[in-house]
Amino acid sequence: MAIEPEWDKEAVRSIAFSLKHKPGALLPILHEVQGRFGYIPAEGIPVIAAVLNLSRAEVHGVVSFYHDFRSEPPGKHVIRVCRAESCQAMGAVALASHIKRRLQLDFGQTSDDRLFALEAVYCLGNCACSPAITIDEELYGRVTAQRFDRLLARFEGRRS
Repeated sequence: MAIEPEWDKEAVRSIAFSLKHKPGALLPILHEVQGRFGYIPAEGIPVIAAVLNLSRAEVHGVVSFYHDFRSEPPGKHVIRVCRAESCQAMGAVALASHIKRRLQLDFGQTSDDRLFALEAVYCLGNCACSPAITIDEELYGRVTAQRFDRLLARFEGRRS
C-alpha cells in the first residue's frame, strides 16, 4: 500500500470500524493508519478513540509509548540503525554517532526538508553482518562510516 500524502478523517474512521472487533483492536488500527499515512495524525486520535469508546488520552498514550509509531509525517528516506548487542559489538555505536553528525539528526527526528528520518531499531535480524542499517526498508550489512556516506550520497541525489 502506498503512503497517502495527507490524512483523511473518513479513511481513519473506516480503518477503525473495519478493525474494531479484533482482540486488542487499538494496535492493529494504529498500525493500519500509520501504514496508510506514514504516521498517526494527532487529528485522527479522537476519531479512533470515539470508534473504540476510549479516551483520547488512552489512544495518545499508546501512540507515544511505542517507538514504532510516528506522530508526524516521516522523511522521504527512513534510515534505521540497529542498536542490538551484536551490532554494538561490531561498531554500531560509533556508526550511529557518525550518522547522527552526518544527518544532523538524533534518533526519532526528521530533517527540516523532510528528506531523511533517523530511527533506532533493536534488531534487524542481520547479526552475522553487523553493524546493520536499513534505508527505505533495504537492508545493508557491515556498514562503516565510509560505506554509509557512499550510500547516503545515492539518496541525497534523489531529492525530487
